[in-house]
Amino acid sequence: MRCLVTGGAGFLGSHLCERLLDDGHEVICLDNYFTGRMVNVAHLRDNRNFELIRHDVTEPILLEVDRIFNLACPASPIHYQFNPVKTIKTSVMGAINMLGMAKRVKARILQASTSEVYGDPAVHPQTEDYWGNVNPIGIRSCYDEGKRVAETLFMDYHRQNNVDIRIVRIFNTYGPRMLMNDGRVVSNFIVQALKGE
Repeated sequence: MRCLVTGGAGFLGSHLCERLLDDGHEVICLDNYFTGRMVNVAHLRDNRNFELIRHDVTEPILLEVDRIFNLACPASPIHYQFNPVKTIKTSVMGAINMLGMAKRVKARILQASTSEVYGDPAVHPQTEDYWGNVNPIGIRSCYDEGKRVAETLFMDYHRQNNVDIRIVRIFNTYGPRMLMNDGRVVSNFIVQALKGE
């Protein structure tokens, strides 16, 4: 399969690129390097099945692929609040552009969503039928609402155009290649422990 990974030079995207290559797929890694880093995929550049394209998902791009993994979006509050308008544009316009591609080439597409779609939940743990407790005008809303709109777009493309979609809501992921200044609770605990704080 020929796979496109948007945000492929990011923390999660780079690991996904590795896994897809290990499974024998061709991989196109698309990233604008806002939070992704070229060093995350440097070890993959000599692989004949790997292609790296510097591109922003808010702009259309024409590619022929079988699978699309839409991971493009700053996920850390430090990074998504740096440019909130850019953050919501990445989620919304990026989803529109990638869904348009999926529709055109009949590719399966996965949206990397977030637990933040639940907002400040009044229910723990959250189940799939819990709709959340969201703030559409807060300083975190650029990320939370952007991801909620992306999920809406995915479902509407599925219902209206029969696009083959998947949505995953990712919670508190950490590991190699995560930025030390990521700013989320798990990484903060790890960094503090490493510093003896």
